[in-house]
Amino acid sequence: MDASTAATAGFDAALWITGGAIILLILMSAFFSGSETALTAASRGKLRAAQDRGSKGAQTALKITEDSERLIGSVLLGNNLVNILATSLATALFTALFGDSGVALATLVMTLLVLIFAEVLPKTYAITNPETAAAGVARPISLIILVFSPIVGAIRALVRMLLRLVGVQTDPDSQILAVREEIAGALQLGHSEGVVEKEDRDRILGALDLAERTVEEIMLHRSNIEMVDAEAEPRAILQQILESNYTRLPIYKGDQENIIGVAHAKDLMRALYETISEAGDKASEALDVFAISDVMMKPYFVPDTTTLADQMRNFLRKHTHFALVVDEYGSLEGLITLEDILEEIVGEITDEHDPDAEHQVKAGEDGWFWLDGAMTIRDLNRATDWSLPDDEANTIAGLVIHEAQMIPTVGQRFSFHGFRFEVMERENNRITRLRVRPLETLSR
Repeated sequence: MDASTAATAGFDAALWITGGAIILLILMSAFFSGSETALTAASRGKLRAAQDRGSKGAQTALKITEDSERLIGSVLLGNNLVNILATSLATALFTALFGDSGVALATLVMTLLVLIFAEVLPKTYAITNPETAAAGVARPISLIILVFSPIVGAIRALVRMLLRLVGVQTDPDSQILAVREEIAGALQLGHSEGVVEKEDRDRILGALDLAERTVEEIMLHRSNIEMVDAEAEPRAILQQILESNYTRLPIYKGDQENIIGVAHAKDLMRALYETISEAGDKASEALDVFAISDVMMKPYFVPDTTTLADQMRNFLRKHTHFALVVDEYGSLEGLITLEDILEEIVGEITDEHDPDAEHQVKAGEDGWFWLDGAMTIRDLNRATDWSLPDDEANTIAGLVIHEAQMIPTVGQRFSFHGFRFEVMERENNRITRLRVRPLETLSR
């Protein structure tokens, strides 16, 4: 074999080796792309179920997805390395074969190969079978994360430093997507596509919001609380409790701020029955000296800043459904019940004893919606799918007063947040009735 033949053979071998390396790198790129999609799209609930069935791959996948920033950083680093190396080798190969035109040809060929075989194909498979693919790639990806961890850590520190230079603060322990936002986004998407019913979406979002909202936002205001005067005649107290729509009533002595207990209608009826039975012919006299303080329960006070999630746990732990809300000075603000919290999840709960068992929102044929001024903005948004802000006020009346910067008179109209508001009824300084209409319907 002469020198020229040997050189040609060596050149051909180099071409084959380079071509094989390019194919191997494209396969590695496909692995990285598919792994990223599978591990980010896989349901942690399904992975945990697979782990409970003994899947080691699912167990590893759960572990490495806990730090999603490090996972994605390692995968992207590996993917970019193999893509750049494959493109460089392809450029060298095509330049050797076709001269200067090889650069353009290598760009075209590598773009097609990477797009089809390293991006679309593996990601399509991964998104179709995310949990299976995630369990399959978890072990090799965990090794890659271990190898690239120092580089990824240095890159993360550099990125945060650069962001701080431009005034952007980042949380080192933050996840790419918070769980709540992820669930809320999925529910909104499902509802818009007709897969998730509005009622189901509202219930799940209501449960998720319990930790973000306080008892002050949903409590019954003190001006609407029905109370029992401990110094009233026993017969008057009995008549008041029998005529009340509520089974539990706060008891005050002297001043309504001085709550000394809570009367439960069932306890009162039981005590009265025993008193009358023991008195026999003197039942009337025994009733006149009956003391409500003998059967009342100790009042349960909670601060107005307590979250709904915490208060629901407190109710369940204390085996009670009723609490009085006080501000930082100890002054009575209102009351809250377990039913009030449950209504934030399932919607309005009414029975035959509720005075306003009908819907609080009444739609007129003219496009106006008639509302009770005390209706919360959140309840209105849930009932109508509107998006009125509830940052500055809890009720519709409060929102109108906040935006108007005054206490409106009957008949006044205001336009804000894309809606027209008209005050229909007012009692002292409280707006008790109003109607609302989207501005877009007025222009039709």
